[in-house]
Amino acid sequence: NLATVLLGLSIFGSAVYADVTLQSTAEMEGTWKLQTSKNTLTDKDPVTREDTWVFKDGKVTILHIPREGTYYDQPPVAYEVEDGKLKVAIIGSSRFDLFTVVEKDDKNMTLKGKYGGYYFFEKK
Repeated sequence: NLATVLLGLSIFGSAVYADVTLQSTAEMEGTWKLQTSKNTLTDKDPVTREDTWVFKDGKVTILHIPREGTYYDQPPVAYEVEDGKLKVAIIGSSRFDLFTVVEKDDKNMTLKGKYGGYYFFEKK
């Protein structure tokens, strides 16, 4: 009986934490307002964000990024889906940021950065 309970918990636990596997860039299309970010899911002090990410035609543009009392827009960079994850080019580099989609529906999305930070978006 104990083995059955543990097996059931392991299956349930893995389902709760299963990441969303992207199939194509079309799944990201749209305008997403970044509401908050956290270092970990249990972080008690989320950082309020003001930027908006616009995914369109294989490019992502980040708008309204606060910097030194003003705001700026980042030029569009390429993005793609690789192995079910979101791969976003870094400006002026051959490198990229890699994000895992933790949760996504028609109105909300949570991304996890390759270094563990979480980004909570609302669709506009």
